[in-house]
Amino acid sequence: MKLNQQTRWKILPAVPDEYLNVADLPPLVAQVLYNRGVKPDEIEPFLAIDHRLEGNPFLLPDISQAISRIYRAVLSREKIAIYGDFDVDGVTATVILVEGLSMLGAEVIFHIPDRFSEGHGLNVSALNELHAQGASLVITVDCGVTDLVEVKRAQEMGMDVIITDHHIPLESLPRAIAVVDPKRKDSVYPYPDLAGAGVAFKLLQALFHKDNKEKWLSRFLDLVALATVTDLSLMVGENRYLVKEGLRELNNSSRVGIQEMVKLTGLKMGELDTVDISWVLGPRLNATGRMNNASTSYQLLTTQSPEEARLLALELEEKNAERQKLTNETLSRARDKLATKLHLPVLIDSDESYSIGVIGLVAGKLVDEFYKPVIIISLSSELCQGSCRSIAEFNITSALENCSDLLNAFGGHPLAAGFTVPRRNLAKLEERLMSLAMDQLGHLELRPELVIDAEVPLDALAGDIFNLIQRLRPFGRGNPPPTFLSRQVEVIECRNFGNQAEWLRLKLKQGNVIWQAVDFKSQRAREEISPCIDIVYNLEKSRWNGEEVLRLNLLDFAPAQLC
Repeated sequence: MKLNQQTRWKILPAVPDEYLNVADLPPLVAQVLYNRGVKPDEIEPFLAIDHRLEGNPFLLPDISQAISRIYRAVLSREKIAIYGDFDVDGVTATVILVEGLSMLGAEVIFHIPDRFSEGHGLNVSALNELHAQGASLVITVDCGVTDLVEVKRAQEMGMDVIITDHHIPLESLPRAIAVVDPKRKDSVYPYPDLAGAGVAFKLLQALFHKDNKEKWLSRFLDLVALATVTDLSLMVGENRYLVKEGLRELNNSSRVGIQEMVKLTGLKMGELDTVDISWVLGPRLNATGRMNNASTSYQLLTTQSPEEARLLALELEEKNAERQKLTNETLSRARDKLATKLHLPVLIDSDESYSIGVIGLVAGKLVDEFYKPVIIISLSSELCQGSCRSIAEFNITSALENCSDLLNAFGGHPLAAGFTVPRRNLAKLEERLMSLAMDQLGHLELRPELVIDAEVPLDALAGDIFNLIQRLRPFGRGNPPPTFLSRQVEVIECRNFGNQAEWLRLKLKQGNVIWQAVDFKSQRAREEISPCIDIVYNLEKSRWNGEEVLRLNLLDFAPAQLC
């Protein structure tokens, strides 16, 4: 059941001659850099990915207040509590500050909330427990910037609070000792797109600088890379530098938990890249927080026992398999229930059986399928939890802000958000969100867009082009792998493969040039493929019969005129 939506191909404008002259690079590489918004004077540092992309941590808002209060706590032997979150970003950020502050001699405890009983953000019951354990300073990571009431309650208990977060603040900030968030309106920090772990790392960098211990920082870069990639942070600016250096640390990681997880998944230390984080390591580290409690992932990243690491890695593997099964079951049910609502501008579905651990994943898959905002809600007798995924044409966080009078809590980003709502308000919430979506989307023809960097003949990919393109890595949101269009390509071989023959392997010819290609997206049978097609694709390296070969990864294709 898929809407009959033809993907819109958007070819970006040609690079100007003056940019080509300054770039001093092959035209195809210069075109991609131009498309990414890299200015001529930024090309060299963009490609070098060196310390010039590092932001000065002392430009972060409230960083001086945070450092002063933390050092006072360290010197007076106060107990510091790190308050994290249950996803990879929150867990890695927690590890960074727990280990980093301990290296400075601090007495540190931590709390990672339970997704099911506590939810995202500060929780008063958890704050009470931390206070009972003797904490006088709470430092949040990857959360807290919208928790005005909870911060006030913590202060009433006698605890100071420092917020470190990367989410968009509300109009008012919590009245904390410091609110360190590069997305604050008054922030002058040059790179606002850090992950939560990135913000925690920059706080530690400032603390270590003050204590002349910056050489200790590199051991945390593997965690920053895991968080930045898994959390889909923009792969621009400082994030490029942090991920590049983080991948180097990850591939030589001394963390036995990471070593065991890599071994168990069939990956190889020394060869890990952002794709491995996105599709293998990240989902496993996220799985425990989705299925029960994220403490397993924290233990895996911090244990020094190889045997414990092996058992924890096995547990993550099992939880990830459970997560996949539950996601597929929930997706199937939601898809069936939405079958009669596909004409609506926003797809909303709710059910008592939906686990809050996977509703975000399900919403994301449905957005990919139908190209409409999707909201999936887990129902309970009193308080319901919803997860939203959206499209570029509809800012879901802004929509929730327009419904804030109906919600207990909400937060997120323009394309992904979450909320809690009393069940008695659910009908009004759906009605208002539907009205907002109708106003903003009702007049639009919603079609997914495939952005193309350049139209090229296949022989333009010869020589050293692939290696030059690889200089643009690490790829990610904001810096995707380059996408090309080639027209009137002849299909000389085509066959299905995969467990259910759902994929295609093709041999393509244009002039005297022949390329191998794969199609993991269209799910078409070989009989449906025209003998002459226009193709949109990425260029990638794969292993074939034990050797590395270049191939085309098809993103979309359409019948062409006769070749």
